Amino acid sequence: MEVLFWLGLMIVFLIVEAITVGLATIWFAAGALAAMAAAIFGGGIIIQIILFFVVSLALLIFTRPIAVKYFDRNKIRTNYEDAIDKTVRITERVDNIRGTGTAVLNGQEWTARMQSDDKVLEEGELAKVTAVKGVKLILTALEENLDTK
Repeated sequence: MEVLFWLGLMIVFLIVEAITVGLATIWFAAGALAAMAAAIFGGGIIIQIILFFVVSLALLIFTRPIAVKYFDRNKIRTNYEDAIDKTVRITERVDNIRGTGTAVLNGQEWTARMQSDDKVLEEGELAKVTAVKGVKLILTALEENLDTK
């Protein structure tokens, strides 16, 4: 009878996990599986309950953060690493002292700042992305801008 209880509980947790896809109840399904195994091998109800909670909580605490990192489908990946060394066109004067500047990268407008505070780029000039900090592109002037001045 206990085996059927744990089997039913495991199925309920798996159904809830399939509906929510939130990595919330899968750990308890594994705990129910462990408790069911204990019931099959003759473990008492206290052992089964303890095993259910210990396995569920251990998996929840130790494996959920890893699983969420790799399976979180709601996380928006920006691939900002691809922006490094790309050339961008300045759409608003980039001046660190005044806190102004925007540039277009891959069709999207970004806040832009110069790598060095004493440099300024004007609208229409080109720049090279040297880093991305948060939502800001960190830029250096391209040599061709310097040739035309």
